[in-house]
Amino acid sequence: MLFVFFGSMGQKNPVKNNPKPTNKAEKANFRVQVFKKSDSAKIELKNPDPEFKDRLPISAKINKTSIKDLKDLPHAAVIDSVWKKELLNSDLYEEMQDEILKQDYSEVVFKELPTDTLKARLAKLNARTPFNIEYNPILESVIKSYLKRNKKSMERLMALSEYYFPMFEQQLDRYDVPLEIKYLAIVESALNPRAKSRVGATGLWQFMFATGKMQGLDVSSYVDERMDPIMATEAAVRYLASLYKTFGDWDMVLASYNSGPGNVAKAIRRSGGSTNYWTLRSYLPRETAGYVPAFLATLYLFEYAKEHDFQPNGPEVAFFDTDTLHVKQMLTFDQINKVSGVDKEMLQFLNPSYKLDIIPFVEDEAYALRLPRKNVGIFVNNEDAIYNFAKTELAEKEKELPQFLEAEDKVRYRVKSGDYLGRIASRYGVGVSSVKKWNNLRSNNLRVGQYLTIYPRKPVDIAKSTVSSSKPTTQAKTYTVKNGDSLWTISQKFPGITVQNLRAWNRMSSTSLKPGMKLKLSGS
Repeated sequence: MLFVFFGSMGQKNPVKNNPKPTNKAEKANFRVQVFKKSDSAKIELKNPDPEFKDRLPISAKINKTSIKDLKDLPHAAVIDSVWKKELLNSDLYEEMQDEILKQDYSEVVFKELPTDTLKARLAKLNARTPFNIEYNPILESVIKSYLKRNKKSMERLMALSEYYFPMFEQQLDRYDVPLEIKYLAIVESALNPRAKSRVGATGLWQFMFATGKMQGLDVSSYVDERMDPIMATEAAVRYLASLYKTFGDWDMVLASYNSGPGNVAKAIRRSGGSTNYWTLRSYLPRETAGYVPAFLATLYLFEYAKEHDFQPNGPEVAFFDTDTLHVKQMLTFDQINKVSGVDKEMLQFLNPSYKLDIIPFVEDEAYALRLPRKNVGIFVNNEDAIYNFAKTELAEKEKELPQFLEAEDKVRYRVKSGDYLGRIASRYGVGVSSVKKWNNLRSNNLRVGQYLTIYPRKPVDIAKSTVSSSKPTTQAKTYTVKNGDSLWTISQKFPGITVQNLRAWNRMSSTSLKPGMKLKLSGS
């Protein structure tokens, strides 16, 4: 879990040619560069995938008939029902975090792994890695307890790693960080990009809100960049490299990543100056005391998976078999599913940073959609038609969407009469179980006036009714309807104005508009 504030370290970026983005324009360019480096092929919009060229409609406008045709296009990946349910791997995250906090270091008898065999294997790992993986009875205990885990759960983690590890290794190699650090993400999040800890740390690398902001990872009503696998990985690796410049020891880097350099420095002083992790361990916070053994045990299990008869079924899509394209207007996952044929569960897996299953379009930002490579060809081949369809569908449904707002770190909510946990959790886009953990609640009972701490997935502003709280921010008093306008498209031109506002202010009994009509843009 990453608590440390980068500014207090006084460290320069370890890679001179990769400065931290400082404004929206630079950040947009940074995101483009990251996507370019992570994908093995550039998308040429004027040269659609030849495999689909002759069998796809190239119409400028999609109608209902052609939408059905697009649904029948071949899938790049076929995901079975079990895999779909486990893409985000959420249950393993909670289980692993509890194990780290409550590790039992008593001796474990495990006949299938003799101590001498373990010592020999650890010695081999120690010889080829920069970590101190020498035999220790505590480490043996943790490894053997991990081997007693549910075998299928471990195989699920190993299957997920086949997707994420190539992505991690790109960034680790770029910053000259040991490739074994990839196992840290398993300890941090169980490879769940939407994992959220009890204190609000989020994503594969568990960034706190403020720390993520300092690394250019923004949080808004639509997007949490801490959950963006590529951007969060780049930020985490950059920070790990800076920690190594401070400590010069990778065991100390691991401990610092979890508890902060300050706590590690205190432990060094209290131990009399030792920099050996096993000597410092008793002076570190309990969570950190279990953190490094958890990392080393995970490293062992993955490196010796075959010897312990783990047989993971790899994911149906590989990272290098996906590609990205930058969106040119707002798109929902439902729309993308209709026109590309990619299952919604797969869209969520490949694009976890979009909190509402909506990809926004914001000036100076470069939001990207990741798809299986063959489906990118389908999308590009029908790009204009897809955007026309999406725009028309949103206008016809007059779907009310939240404004793009920056999110708050946390909120203090005061329980009102009639409140219950389900309603409060829904209001902030979080789970009931999360609210209970954040507030140490043992039951669902609440009392009026009680305060709750909540780390919202959507900002407070959009949790409120937009009808009562939204106010026009434009100086214009009226708008003249143009050909092709709808109430929804007009509302998008004026931040803070909703479809309901327009209907109320203009006393409209229907949604029909005629060119030349003048609409009031305020209630006065």
